Order: sequence, then structure tokens, then C-alpha cells
Amino acid sequence: MQLIDSHCHINFEGLRERLPEVLANMHEKHVKQALAISVSRETFAEVLTIAETHEQIYASVGIHPDSETAAEFSADELVQHAQHPKVVGIGETGLDYHWCKGDLTWQHNRFITHIQAAKRAQLPLIIHTRDAGADTLKILREQQAEKILIHCFTEDTAFAKAALDMGAYISFSGILTFKNAKEIQAAAQYCPIDRILVETDAPYLAPTPYRGKQNEPAYVYHTAEFLAQLRGDTLENIAAHTTENFYRLFNKVKRI
Repeated sequence: MQLIDSHCHINFEGLRERLPEVLANMHEKHVKQALAISVSRETFAEVLTIAETHEQIYASVGIHPDSETAAEFSADELVQHAQHPKVVGIGETGLDYHWCKGDLTWQHNRFITHIQAAKRAQLPLIIHTRDAGADTLKILREQQAEKILIHCFTEDTAFAKAALDMGAYISFSGILTFKNAKEIQAAAQYCPIDRILVETDAPYLAPTPYRGKQNEPAYVYHTAEFLAQLRGDTLENIAAHTTENFYRLFNKVKRI
């Protein structure tokens, strides 16, 4: 059995200091690969170094939508970084109306820059959307985005259907296992099995039974296990499909 953590931040404090242990825990729980996500210009080199140093880790390049003053990558710079063999996705990017208020033109422009770069680089677009579902879908349609991944899905079935209709893949995090996540669980039951990925978003959002504790890539096992139970499926089948889906979307990643 093989699992892949499609979204984690193992360069963040609490994980980077104990990286050998984190990688060993992954192996023990059949998590054979992980995608380390870039969120800022300043820390991209750190993420890339981890990916270059460890065969089972890959990287993305992008700027998170939560800070107006964040140093930007131009579309050309994103495309240039995307040429690296271990950089396999653009993002995370998107819209966040939970933490950011007021005139968010800057956020929309950053999102559009990432969409354009992903299309030019022919890499998956890793999307963060929070309290901004309608505008996220609107901009994706207007920009004719390709190879879309909705990371850490927190929307409802209607959003899932709209995203799926655009060809998107949907990734479920530990939030899926929370008792109050009924809409997310309904969406997870609705999604076709050939469009689903699993992730941790570590060090955040640890799944039950680790809720409230620091998350790490190994814990994607528990999200996949819950997803299997939710869908009346086996863990082995969920693992096989989510792994194959990851490789189909992130086709620069070497299969192991």
C-alpha cells in the first residue's frame, strides 16, 4: 500500500527541526512521498533544498494569499523556478476572505499571476480558497485555468461539482475527520474516486485522533482511513486511487 501527502509544510517550525523523524514516521505509515508547499518568496529556497535533499519530497513555488505586503514572484520568475526537476506545482495561491478584508484587488492580481504562470509552465495550480468560493470559481473560469487542485477542501457539494466540472481535483485534509465537517464529508462522498487526493497541510489541521496536536505527513494515513470508511471503501483502494490521481496530476513526480 502507498499513500502520498499532497500538501504539507515540512519546512515550518516544529517539523524542520525533526525532519529525519518526520520522514521515518512517513515510511512507517506507508506515506511514500510528500509535496512540500511554498508560501513565500523568502522561504522558497528552504522548501526547494528539502526537496533536493530527500528523494521522496517534491516542492511547489508560490505566494500564499494571506499577506498584502508579501514579496511577489512575477509570472516569469514562477515559470523559471518551475523548470527545476523537483518543482512540480504552482502555489499555493488563491483567495482568502477570512483573514483579508477591504479592497482585495492585490489578492486577485496575485492569483491571476499564478494562474497564468501555471498555464505557461503546464503545471498544476494549487489553490487555497477560504470564504471566497464564488470569486475563486469566477476567476478560474475567466482565466481558463488548467490542471486545478483545490487544496484542503472546506466548501460544499455545490462548489465541488462546479470545480469538478472545470476538471479540478479535490484534496481532503484532516478537517474531513472532524465531527462538525458534515458538508465536507458530503462532498467527499459525492466526488468521483478518480479526482480525489489526500493531504495533511501539516503542521496544521491534524486529523482525529490527533486533532489539536501538531500534524505531520504520516497522519495522512488517518485521513485516508476515514475517507475509506465514509465512502464504504477499503483503505487499500483509497490509497491506490489517491496515489494514482496524484501521479496523473503531478506528472513530473517520479513514481516509486
